[in-house]
Amino acid sequence: MRKVVARADRQGHGRDRPDSGDPGAATGVSVPPAPVPLPPPAAPAASDAARRLHAVMELARALATAHTLMDVVRTSARQARLAMDAALASISVWERDSGHLRVLVNDGDLAEGEEALPNAETYAVTDFPEIIDHTAWPNAWSNSVDEHDSEHERVVALRRRGRHGCMVAPIMVEGRVWGELYLARHADQPRFDAVDAEFAAVLAAQISAGLAQAEHYQRIEKLAFTDPLTGLANRRAIDARLDAAMNRHYREGTVVSLIVCDVNGLKRLNDERGHDVGDRLLERFADQLSACSAMLPGSMAARLGGDEFCVLAEGFSPDEVVAVAEDLCRRALRMHDGEGVACGVASTGDPVGPVTSADRLFRLADAAQYRAKGSRAIHPVVAGRGQPPDLTVSLAGDDAPVAAEPAAGLPPRDRRRFRGALHNADPGRLLAAVLGALDEREPGRVHRADTLGRLEIVADTFARMLDGVSWWISYVPPQGRALRSVRYSIHRMTGTPSAARARYEALTTEYDLAAYPASAEAVQGGGFVQQVGDVGNDPAEEDLLLIGGYKAMVVAGGTNAAGGWLVEVFTDDLSLPVQGLGPVLRALVAVALTGGASLPE
Repeated sequence: MRKVVARADRQGHGRDRPDSGDPGAATGVSVPPAPVPLPPPAAPAASDAARRLHAVMELARALATAHTLMDVVRTSARQARLAMDAALASISVWERDSGHLRVLVNDGDLAEGEEALPNAETYAVTDFPEIIDHTAWPNAWSNSVDEHDSEHERVVALRRRGRHGCMVAPIMVEGRVWGELYLARHADQPRFDAVDAEFAAVLAAQISAGLAQAEHYQRIEKLAFTDPLTGLANRRAIDARLDAAMNRHYREGTVVSLIVCDVNGLKRLNDERGHDVGDRLLERFADQLSACSAMLPGSMAARLGGDEFCVLAEGFSPDEVVAVAEDLCRRALRMHDGEGVACGVASTGDPVGPVTSADRLFRLADAAQYRAKGSRAIHPVVAGRGQPPDLTVSLAGDDAPVAAEPAAGLPPRDRRRFRGALHNADPGRLLAAVLGALDEREPGRVHRADTLGRLEIVADTFARMLDGVSWWISYVPPQGRALRSVRYSIHRMTGTPSAARARYEALTTEYDLAAYPASAEAVQGGGFVQQVGDVGNDPAEEDLLLIGGYKAMVVAGGTNAAGGWLVEVFTDDLSLPVQGLGPVLRALVAVALTGGASLPE
């Protein structure tokens, strides 16, 4: 945890946000008030200092479990309001393309016209020159109704809302102003002083760290679930979405449909004119697929790999989906260098028999696409609409699940791919290597519904890329509080390089999650990185490192229908840049938890 040093603006410009209906704010013609000095800071009482230290710790703990940008924003506003004893806390983002500060959240006592999650509350950034003036960063600014011209529009806005004053601190991300933290107090509350300004700057700095982590995680998550060539969703994303859609189908009877298509002529184009030309064809088809997907609002367009694509739709009749597939076939025939597509459609709303799994629906759509390919059809083939017995349904076969890997453990695999150039702690290469290992093992030895098998691939590949000492996978049942270790691997003795084969064993050791708060939060979908001696380490996790002789640990978890899961990777090398790898492992665990869920042995 880095120590944050912030300074207060003791001569800073005070301001309040004008009302959104204020014409002066809209035109940017209002004259900002003159700078007003804040009162000199008084030494805080011991109890007040302890309260503020506790507030910073609570904010850090809350941000550790916030996974999305809006999670961070909502959590930060609430915790900052409580920490500053404010009536209202707001967080705004600077949208540079429009030149406006857009309010994302208002937390606390809302005045008339204010909304907790506003849709269109914006303010011209030119009204707040201190945000643009980088020489003033990272100061905080205060404004009070008794400090400025009582007729000034911003002071009038404070008075109208029954507030005495406000405090604004810029939020910095990667050296630039991302937005601002705004805090306001009622007329019956103490006025903000210089100590408050310093504390607001500290809170803003901590919020900026949470935002940076959330944005980094979103970028990693996008890499994990997006096809890099076309920008469409990839097979992992469609698997996760299809599993969720089928669960709604079982519970509520929602119609789920799949369009699966194969671009014709790609191999010829690659052979005769090169893969660059073939890639351009795939990109153009992806654009057409995206346009057709928009005709079914809420649907997902994806590239499954190679020349195979699909669209997943929920809540539409089979006829509506088939009409979109027809339009897609027509568009594909008009594409330059293209030879059309082979298109198959399967829907739970058609007479295809019981669809008891996501795999079953995929096999039906794939079989329809296979028939379209074989017959060179320029129209979609639809499962369940042929003469009985329907050949497509017969071709899809039964719904027998693929056998999961034996519980005895994974057979030896080629470890040379983890040596040399691939042995790397770079987040991008690490992510690619683990995702590649997941793809390589599916749908062969490890079925995608085998939760423990998929998590093992993530843990093992991740650890080998880091030259880790060991990894552990643990499980907690739904609503449970006892974490049970179910599998682990020791790659070598701590600090002693060895080529000994890893061991895969099942365990029955249980731990009370109440004694491990960081792990308890991680099991819910979070994660953390801890190195020996770091300030702010969780004492219980630090003990684990010291007892095992480890130097660092990367931990991430998540939940699926089977329960909660935790993956821990341990290293004995402090030179590894592990601090940035928490979001990477968290994204990989999220990928592994997609698909059907299974209990540990």
